[in-house]
Parts: sequence; C-alpha cells; structure tokens
Amino acid sequence: MVDVAINQGAPGVDGESIADIEAGGAQGVRQFLDGLATQIREKFYRPKPLRRVRIPKPGKPGETRPLGIPTVTDRVVMAAAKIVLEPIFEADFSPQSFGFRPKRSAHQALEAIRQAANKGAVWVLDADIKACFDEIDHDALMGEVERRVVDRQMLKLLRSWLRAGVFEGGIISDTESGTPQGSPVSPLLANIALHVLDRAWRAAGSRAGILVRYADDFVVLCPTEERAEAARDLAAATLAPLGLRLHPDKTRIVCLRQGKEGFDFLGFHLHMRESAKFKGRYYLQKWPSDRAMASIRAKIRDRTPRGYAGRELAVVVEELNPVLRGWGAYFRYGNSSRKFSAVDGYVHERLAKLASVKHGLSGRNWTTRYTYGWLSTLGVYRLTGTVRYWNANA
Repeated sequence: MVDVAINQGAPGVDGESIADIEAGGAQGVRQFLDGLATQIREKFYRPKPLRRVRIPKPGKPGETRPLGIPTVTDRVVMAAAKIVLEPIFEADFSPQSFGFRPKRSAHQALEAIRQAANKGAVWVLDADIKACFDEIDHDALMGEVERRVVDRQMLKLLRSWLRAGVFEGGIISDTESGTPQGSPVSPLLANIALHVLDRAWRAAGSRAGILVRYADDFVVLCPTEERAEAARDLAAATLAPLGLRLHPDKTRIVCLRQGKEGFDFLGFHLHMRESAKFKGRYYLQKWPSDRAMASIRAKIRDRTPRGYAGRELAVVVEELNPVLRGWGAYFRYGNSSRKFSAVDGYVHERLAKLASVKHGLSGRNWTTRYTYGWLSTLGVYRLTGTVRYWNANA
C-alpha cells in the first residue's frame, strides 16, 4: 500500500483514488486493507478492467501511447505480488538487462555500450520491438513465468490480470495479448518475457555480439556488419514464439566507426568523436537526442506562454525550475555541455520575451534589454556547468 500511495496515480474504472481511501485516516486505510485481505484469502478477489488512457509521446507531436490504469485495489495486489515475485526472477536475470530492476539504471546500460564500442564493437543493431507491451502472447509469457513459479494461486492471479480487459469509450474489450502497461507488475512481466533474449545471447556466446537491454529497448554491438546482421536474425527468431517482431522501419544496423553514423538510445544520441588529445582515435560520446531536446523545449514553452504575462516572473520560474532540474539530472552524465547551453539560452529567450509582453515592450532586442545579470536575479536554474562524469560507484 505504501508504494502505491507514494506513486499516487489516477483512479481506475471504479473512480476510487488513493486520496479517497486516505480520507478516512488510518482507520480507513486499515479497513480497506483488511477487506482486500479477506477477498484474497477467501478467493473472492477479481480484478476489474483497466481504464485506457492515451498520453502524448515525448518529442512526437500528435502521437500517443496507450496506458491501462488499474483500480487502486488491483494496484495494491499487483504491488504485493511484485514484492514476492521479483526476487525469484532476479536470481536468473542477466547482467545484460538494465531496465526496471533493483540497483540498475539507464546510465549503467549506456556505460556498457560505451565500453563495448570503445573496444571495437562498432557495428550496432539498433532494435525496436513493434508494440511490445501490446502483443506479448499470454501463453508464451505464462510459460516463462512457470519456469520459476509453481504456485497455482499465483499463476491464476497473473492470468486474471492479463485477461481483465480494457475499458475505453464506454466499452470493455477483451485482451488476448499484451501486458497491463501502466500497472506495478507490467515491467516485471515484460522482463520475464524478454529474458528469452538474454538466454539466447548467453547460449550463442561472444559470436552473437554484446546485448544491452533496457526492458523492451535493446541494442547489440558487434565487431563486423555480418555479425550485426546475424544478431538481427537471432533476435527476430527468438522473439517470434512470444508473438513479437522487430519493427521493420525502426530496426537498423549502424556503423559507429570514425563517427560515420550514430544512434539514439534511452534519450541520448550516441556517436563516436575524434579525441582532441589523441588524433586518429575515436571514442563514443553521448548527448541529449533531438527528440529529448524537442521535449524539453516543449515543456519550457508550455510554462512560459504569452498568457502568463499577468503572473509574477518569480512564480513562473518556480514552476519551471523543477522541470529543468529533473531533465538536467538525467542528461548531466554525458557530453551534454553544448546542449545544456542551448537549453539555457532558450530559457533566457522565453523569459525575456515574457517580460517584454508583461511590460508592454516591443521589438526583439531582448538580449540587450534583459541580460544575463537580469536572468540571474530571477533564480533560474542553469544547466551549464552541471555536466558530470558517470561514476557507477557513486
């Protein structure tokens, strides 16, 4: 219940929220949990359909991705099941897998890629699984779960979540494939299913290249183009029994050698650049991708529109700073100085234009009218100077 309460989240199909339950105080929460425990113990518990919502894709205007929101009751049971199941599967999970796992992160995955590329694995299979969370075959997924779990009640519970259905537009639709994306247990189920990739690479050995997987996003780094092509075939063959396939338009093989090509992964663009100190030597660098830059610019625009001219600038900055801090905290571990400077410049421009509107001033000479000194007095969080070297032990 604690984890679910921390995450809050929107209500499910029953309209009940965490706030509704907490409104009754400690006694209300206790009654809720006791009643739920009774339902499970006496086998009356039945999950409700997921409430389907569609959220914008970052950096892709007009595109959305679907989320299935469980009820608070279902989220609590899912979170409890995850606590039980996660250690069982963590014992088998591969070090090549970094997504949604305890003490593992996106930055660790990016560091693994950097090390492999700098050692000569410069041909990259940049893979994209088409609609992974929507198309995972239920029977195949449960087959993977049953490798480690034999308790019939737990297996029945997992199947009931997979088959709970989706409520959208006043209609409940059956779910014959996919995992309940947006639920506490969904990332674990995806990792269980996609562990087949990790096993396939472990069995194939070094000739298959170096797999780096973050949930359903993965790349394979190889020393030659031929091995990268073989890795693509192996991935496709491994995913097929799960009902999954590589996206034909988004899966590609790129060559990093001497900065020839680059690729995006986990929000960063990765590209080899020649060393300023050692001419002729190339090392992998990373910085915020074009999509990540478009995303932060959109967030800045949304918080500095002309319509906010009536607000105090201090209030605008107070709402803007957490966005800049959060974005910068993720991208600070990389070669992001130029991108950070560009974001700072854009923030300066947007706030100066807003100030011009606020004071009825015209013209575009905001750089001389509202200087860096003026910006500093507002207390705007600056990204410049915050780039750090990634330390896995920090």
